[in-house]
Amino acid sequence: MDSTTWSLTTNPTPAPIAAHERIRNAADISVIIIYFVVVMAVGLWAMFSSNRGTVGGFFLAGRSMVWWPIGASLFASNIGSGHFVGLAGTGAAAGIAIGGFEWNALIWVVALGWVFVPIYIKAGVVTMPEYLRKRFGGKRIQIYLSVLSLLLYILTKISADIFSGAIFINLALGLDLYLAIFLLLAITGLYTITGGLAAVIYTDTLQTAIMLVGSFILTGFAFREVGGYDSLMRKYMNAIPTVITDGNITIHKECYTPRADSFHIFRDPLKGDLPWPGIIFGLSILALWYWCTDQVIVQRCLSAKNMSHVKAGCILCGYMKLLPMFLMVMPGMISRILYTGLRGLMLSVMLASLMSSLTSIFNSASTLFTMDIYTKFRKGASEKELMITGRLFILVLIGVSIAWVPIVQSAQSGQLFDYIQSITSYLGPPIAAVFLLAIFWKRATEPGAFWGLILGFLIGVSRMVTEFAYGTGSCMQPSNCPTIICGVHYLYFAIILFVISVIVIVVVSLFTKPIPDVHLYRLCWSLRNSKEERIDLDAGEEDIQETPEETIEIEVPEEKKGCFKRAYDLFCGLDQQKGPKMTKEEEEAMKLKMTDTSEKPLWRTVVNINGVILLAVAVFCHAYFA
Repeated sequence: MDSTTWSLTTNPTPAPIAAHERIRNAADISVIIIYFVVVMAVGLWAMFSSNRGTVGGFFLAGRSMVWWPIGASLFASNIGSGHFVGLAGTGAAAGIAIGGFEWNALIWVVALGWVFVPIYIKAGVVTMPEYLRKRFGGKRIQIYLSVLSLLLYILTKISADIFSGAIFINLALGLDLYLAIFLLLAITGLYTITGGLAAVIYTDTLQTAIMLVGSFILTGFAFREVGGYDSLMRKYMNAIPTVITDGNITIHKECYTPRADSFHIFRDPLKGDLPWPGIIFGLSILALWYWCTDQVIVQRCLSAKNMSHVKAGCILCGYMKLLPMFLMVMPGMISRILYTGLRGLMLSVMLASLMSSLTSIFNSASTLFTMDIYTKFRKGASEKELMITGRLFILVLIGVSIAWVPIVQSAQSGQLFDYIQSITSYLGPPIAAVFLLAIFWKRATEPGAFWGLILGFLIGVSRMVTEFAYGTGSCMQPSNCPTIICGVHYLYFAIILFVISVIVIVVVSLFTKPIPDVHLYRLCWSLRNSKEERIDLDAGEEDIQETPEETIEIEVPEEKKGCFKRAYDLFCGLDQQKGPKMTKEEEEAMKLKMTDTSEKPLWRTVVNINGVILLAVAVFCHAYFA
């Protein structure tokens, strides 16, 4: 086996490979150049052909997207380079169980399309914190969730993706790690900052095609080299590295010997690295938070032109989520046995997964900050000001994420996917509890939701800070963290944290005044089909916020712009002319259309049948590899 490959999958900071092994030949370089040219061409086309000069156009693509780019964007937003490297690395280290994380998503994308998105659309919201503001009233939950979501993006998604992508470029091209990070961000920031959600979704679709085609080719070569699945099972169990960089193989042989349960998803509940109760219940809590309440995912569904396109997009994403087990986890296991070539194509696949994930997160993070935080301090902000603010915030987010990269380098003994999942296990369950009760229990109140979030956050952060302080340790050098704190597996911790949060929300809600139904029509499951007019708890605030927009509609002589200003407005879509002002009746009709969840009977039947098939496939896959 090749020691370089083992370094990539097990050490947080791999040693650079020899110069002769880096990408130097014309074929590999041509593939990478063609990749960048095509991606930028699609990004620029989407950027200039979409309406980027309004809030709805920039953040929700004008709610005009059809199912196939939505499904592709959902998949691409989820599969970042951190995901790519993390799945392969954990597969190499511990076998196929990590693939269960991917298959669990098949169930929750159905819940997303059939249960959660209809509620969000009927609520008429752009962001998830905005939904909680409408559901519970007040500002503190909205601002808290916005800040926490941004924190999670930095801790888990952006920094991990930047780090893993930069490591791959460093290995392939020999570039300095931070120079690679700078180049990546310069390219991804270009069309994200200027193009809005439409550009992100269309480039995601292209990136998905590149990822899948490249991954299929790489997987085909890898399986041919290893001799097929049966040969993989036999050779993997005997794949012990010949070069150990930081230990004695005689003393620590068990740390490098493949697990006996490497080819099983469900593992021992006490001794397993991914215990089966954690995979079934703990992982479902994390998936509920990620797939059904996270802004990055839900925002793509809210951009759909109607409900059938939402469901079809979720189904397409679900079918594609079957593939990472075979295209990422198993090739990672094969890398333990041999070194795979096709480096130019491999780098293009990695860049596709990195850029698609980063652009999605940047766009959603700027949406959260602009719509849920900035507008609280600038109630009279014009639409143009909001557009500029959203773009500038992306630059700030990039800087903070880079500063977090060194922490990621030392986390989870180099098993990047475990690092990501453990952080979400400490911070995600309280959010999942609040959304679940907000939708399915109309008796939940604002104080209950708020204190459930706060107490859950304090407990989760206590575990996270303690683990970082002591270090996660490794097989050869176990952590000194007290067993009572770090000895509980992060998936079990997620279950405990979720239950505590639910109990707090229920108890506090029962001791506080219930919210009248008139404020809850179409905001929770039992009242989802109500026809009565809803009086939003935040109606007064909305009126204040909308008034300034009406007052600035005055005839003003247009000032002459310089060349630089005209180019800037054109690039950012801020020069797009406003249409004629709509009448009250037209505004009401538009509002009804934006909150409509009706479907044509034929397409409703088609997507429902596919939803059932997808759930059946999920059950079969879990049972077959159990």
